[in-house]
Amino acid sequence: MAALAGLLFGAAARPAQAAAANPLEVAIKATDLYKFAAFVEWPPSAFAGPSDPAVVCVEGNDPFGPVLDQAVRGQKIGERPIVVMRLDHVERGAPCHILFVGPSRRQPPADALDRVRGQPVLTVTDEAGDPSARGMIDFVLKGDHVRFRIDPRLAERSGLQISAKLLSLAVKP
Repeated sequence: MAALAGLLFGAAARPAQAAAANPLEVAIKATDLYKFAAFVEWPPSAFAGPSDPAVVCVEGNDPFGPVLDQAVRGQKIGERPIVVMRLDHVERGAPCHILFVGPSRRQPPADALDRVRGQPVLTVTDEAGDPSARGMIDFVLKGDHVRFRIDPRLAERSGLQISAKLLSLAVKP
């Protein structure tokens, strides 16, 4: 577990350029996106069976492209393989365990987040200025570093428990 935390948060502390399309920033966020799962406990009802995959969904403008697919290739969350799905629109009951919500013309981020509210879905956003458009975890740039803030109350309302280790590494809102 310590090695995983070192990988996750060592990467989060690497310098990133301010440009949103910076390849290093994209790679860090793609890696963190699935590695957050190691620090989250889902209720048993979140998965139909013990070997069902963990589904990472990307909704809206996809900042990751093939970088996310490469990052999760061969990786597991516990014993579960990871599957990436890209969604044009989020509906209630979407088959996601982790949902990254990006800006979109088709569906405002706040609406996408609202569709999964109360479900065991870890929601992640990227520098959401509007609090109603922030996920449980929100990537932020602090200086030249990719960091994240966490709202544990949102997670708890959806039946998710975020580890104290992850909470201690988050920046304060």
